[in-house]
Amino acid sequence: MAASLSSPLRFCGAFLVLLAGGAALAGCAGISETVAPAFADPAKYDLYDCKQLETERKALTARTTDLQRLMDKAETGAGGAVVSELAYRNDYVAVRGQAQLAEDAWRRNRCRETPPGAAPVASSPQPPVIKPAPRSGSVAR
Repeated sequence: MAASLSSPLRFCGAFLVLLAGGAALAGCAGISETVAPAFADPAKYDLYDCKQLETERKALTARTTDLQRLMDKAETGAGGAVVSELAYRNDYVAVRGQAQLAEDAWRRNRCRETPPGAAPVASSPQPPVIKPAPRSGSVAR
């Protein structure tokens, strides 16, 4: 009789372990959104001008979208939540942190989006062209 009870107890114990593991992973997903900037260099965008920040923001948005798509795809398979967390979550959190810092620099620099079709503005002014002055004392022939 004791052998027949141990099988359901093992099953219950295994189920509780899996349930606790799932709850822990779900908790990590919520925490990662608030900890994201901790995984990026806070000074990375300090010296970027608005044009560089605009390009970086677009690239980070595209990378975030790609990682989210990969995570969603991984979650459709067997054990997908675990695969998604192990394979993509760290990259996703790091990219979200970089995006947050780039956005902060964008606001701090009071940057504005370049309108579609507008000519790109040079990021630094061009040096003036200096013409040589005529020599004094020379006679033109």
